[in-house]
Amino acid sequence: MTATMTDAPPPAAPKAAGAKTPRSSSRSLGQILVLVAGGLLLLAAVRMITGSQDLDSAGQVSAALGLAVPIGLAGLAGLWSERAGVVNIGLEGMMILGTFGAGWAGWQSSPWLGLLCGIGFGALGGLVHAVATITFGVDHIVSGVALNLLALGATQYLAKLSFTGDAASNAGGNPKQSPPVDALPDITIPGLSDGLQSIEKHHWFLVSDLAGVIGGLVTHLSVVTILAAVLFAGSWWLLWRTPFGLRLRSCGENPIAAESLGVNVYSYKYAAVAVSGGLAGLGGAFLALVTSHTYLEGQTGGRGYIGLAAMIFGNWRPGGLAMGAGLFGYSDALQLRNGGTTVHALLLLLVVLLVALAAWKVYRKAAWHGAISLVVAAVVLVWYLFTDEVPSDFVGATPYVVTLLVLSLSAQRLRMPKADGMRYRKGQGK
Repeated sequence: MTATMTDAPPPAAPKAAGAKTPRSSSRSLGQILVLVAGGLLLLAAVRMITGSQDLDSAGQVSAALGLAVPIGLAGLAGLWSERAGVVNIGLEGMMILGTFGAGWAGWQSSPWLGLLCGIGFGALGGLVHAVATITFGVDHIVSGVALNLLALGATQYLAKLSFTGDAASNAGGNPKQSPPVDALPDITIPGLSDGLQSIEKHHWFLVSDLAGVIGGLVTHLSVVTILAAVLFAGSWWLLWRTPFGLRLRSCGENPIAAESLGVNVYSYKYAAVAVSGGLAGLGGAFLALVTSHTYLEGQTGGRGYIGLAAMIFGNWRPGGLAMGAGLFGYSDALQLRNGGTTVHALLLLLVVLLVALAAWKVYRKAAWHGAISLVVAAVVLVWYLFTDEVPSDFVGATPYVVTLLVLSLSAQRLRMPKADGMRYRKGQGK
C-alpha cells in the first residue's frame, strides 16, 4: 500500500475557487473589421429606411471626429494614470488648465506655442495630483476633486489678470474670454475629397455611406487630430509592447511585486501621471485652438468626466477607449447638427441593437436580461412609430443617454488594474 502511494504521480494542484482559464480580452483585427463593416451596413440600412441622409454624411463624420478628439485625449490621459495605479478624477481640471494655457500663450505668440503651453499647464496639474497622491498618500478621489476646484478658481483669477488689460480688451478679450488665436493648419486631400463628395450625393446604398465616412476623415482634418491618432497608436505600442510599458502596468497591478523586482514604482507613477496631465492639457488646447480659436470660461463642459467614462467603457485599453470617444462624439454631433429629426432616426437603430442584444443574452442563458432588452426595444419602437421627431428637451441629452446605456451594457466585462487607487509606500516590497 505504501509503495503504491509512493510511486503514484503527484496530484495536480487544485485551482482557486472560481478561477477561470486565462483568456485574452483583445479582439483580432479581422473581428474588429467585421464589427465595423456590420455597423456601417446597419447604419446604411437605417438611412435608406428613414431617409435621414445626415446619419453618416461627411459633415456628420467630420463634426463627430472634432467632438471625439478632446474626449479621447482625456480618456487616454486617464488610461496612462490608472494603468500606473493612480485614479485621476482631476482630468477636468487638467483640461481647464490646458484651455487657459493654450489661449493665453496662443494669443500672445502663436498657436503652436499655445499648443505646447496647454500641454505644459496640464502636465503641471498632473504633477500636483502626483505629489498629493503618491508622495503624501492623499485619497485619489479627494485629490482629483480638489484639483478640479483649484484649476477652475485659478484660471478664473488668471483670466481676469491676463485678458482685461488695454491690449487684451482692444483685441476682444474680457474676464471670461481670451482674444482670438490664429488657427492651426488643417489638411484636405483635394482630389479624393471632391470625388467622395460626388459619390455621396448619389445616396447609393452602402457605397455612398462608405464615401461619406471616408470623406469626413480626409476633409479639413486638423493637425491636432492627426497628432491624437499618433498618440493613441504610440500609447498602445509603448504600454503593451515595450519593457517600459510592462513595468508601468505592473505598478498598477501589483506595485509591491514590481518593487521586489527592482522597479522604481514612484518614478513610474510620477511619469504616468505627468503624461496623463499633458494629454488632458492637449485635449483642452484642442478646444481652445481648434474648436473655438479662443479660451472661454467653462468650455470643457465636463469632457474630462466623459473621457473617464470612455476609458472605462474601453476596459482601460486604447482601442476600446477610441470607440467610446467616437460613440459620444457621433451622438453629440448628431444632436448639434440636425436636431430632433435625425435623432429620431437613431431610435430605429437603437431598436435593432437592443433586439440583437436580447438574442445574445438568450444565447448566453441570461433570459431575464434578454427579456428586459426586448421590452425596452418594444417601447423605443412604439416611440419611433408614433412620433416624427424627438422633443428638443431630449435631444440635448442624447450623448449622455448613449454613454450611460453603453456603460451599463458593458459593465459586466470590465476589469480595472488591481491596485488602481490603492495607497502605496516605498519599501513595502522588501
